[in-house]
This record gives sequence, structure tokens and C-alpha cells, in this order.
Amino acid sequence: MELSLVTIEKPEPINFILGQSHFIKTVEDIHEALVNGVPGIKFGLAFCEASGKCLIRWSGTDEAMIALAKQNALALSAGHSFIVFLAEGFYPVNVLNAIKAVPEVARVFCATANPTQVIVAESEQGRGILGVIDGFKSQGIEDEEGIAWRKGFLRMIGYKAG
Repeated sequence: MELSLVTIEKPEPINFILGQSHFIKTVEDIHEALVNGVPGIKFGLAFCEASGKCLIRWSGTDEAMIALAKQNALALSAGHSFIVFLAEGFYPVNVLNAIKAVPEVARVFCATANPTQVIVAESEQGRGILGVIDGFKSQGIEDEEGIAWRKGFLRMIGYKAG
């Protein structure tokens, strides 16, 4: 068995969700969950089929996000994994529960805009995701100033009331 790191390639502000599911209808069901949850959402979705033809299955509403999803899914090539890229202005917090509620979804590894590396194991059978490195190492513990900044930031971007 070999371990490797696959870096998720994307523009800095773009968020993505990486997960694992168990069935080919994942592509259509996640697509429906996204468009039903956020009208007008722009996204790309790719799924690594783990049996049969073992193709990258894909869908979406935005050509650039679809291209990112297909490119990164192919780089991962890890059975039954899926990746969703959200166009700028769309965020995981608005769709994550809808994705987790899709019956085929077994787990979500991460939902982030951070630089991300995926830890992949490869055997003679195939490839699987062991986990992710999402962002950077902690630099300390927030103090009162950090708490004030966090609370102010959340209110500034509209996720908490005044």
C-alpha cells in the first residue's frame, strides 16, 4: 500500500465539499439537493464510480465549477468519493445539511475554501481517502481581542444578528 497527498486545485475564494457515498445515483441526488436548497446555485459536482466502468460521473450548473470538479475528482480517483465546487458567493453552510441528508452520502471529509490536501491510500485494488489536511496548523488560543474580532466578523457578514 502506498500513501500520497493530493492537493485540491482551485481558485482561492472557491469553497468545496469532499465526501464519500455509496451509489451511482449520488450525482443526481446531490444535484437535486443543491438546486432545491438554494435556488440559482452555481456549482460543479463529480463522483468517482467504484465499480462497473469506474468513470468520473458529473453534473452541475456552472461550467467552470464542473471543470474543477472533474479535474479534482480525476486527481483523487478514490472510489465512491464526491466533490462539489461552489461558485463564488455560495457557501457550504447553506447546503451542507442538505448534502448530508442525501441517503447515499456516507460521510463528509471537509467543507472549506482553505488550501486542502487529501491523504489517499492506494492498494492493488484501488484508492481510498483516509482524511484531509484542511488549512494550516493552529498558532495559539484566541484571547478577548480574538473573541471580539470573531463575533464582529460573523455579524459583519450577516451570520449573526446585531
